[in-house]
Amino acid sequence: MSTSKPQSHMIRNLSTLVDLRSNEVTRLQTEMAAKETVRERYQKNLERLTGLYQNSGASGKLPMALASNCGDYKQAVMQMADNHRLDLSMHEADMAVSQRALTAAYVKREVLDQVLQQKQAAAVHQERAQERKQHDELATQLWLRSQKPG
Repeated sequence: MSTSKPQSHMIRNLSTLVDLRSNEVTRLQTEMAAKETVRERYQKNLERLTGLYQNSGASGKLPMALASNCGDYKQAVMQMADNHRLDLSMHEADMAVSQRALTAAYVKREVLDQVLQQKQAAAVHQERAQERKQHDELATQLWLRSQKPG
């Protein structure tokens, strides 16, 4: 492509920006995937903790010392589950922020890509117009030569 230097420089710069934005989108997608894995782990742990305190049985028919231990166990597991729920909700809030950042980066990349495509199309159009002009000039010169008496 023999586009003008400033236009070719702009296209190269836009292409670099699109690549950088694509890398940013990829990095943010990777972060989101890792955060989703952590979220799933939180949820599975919560299910296990809930199962532990729900399936520990009734403590009312046990001797006093065992009933007290069983109650303390249930309290401790329920407290752990509550702490886990809080951690999970904070993690999900962080995921929402990351998702917004990913969406914004994706939109920026798409806008830059559209501008790049428009500039590339304009450069191709300009180059073709230049080639047509050169062909027309050559054809005119050949025609003029053929009209000269010999």
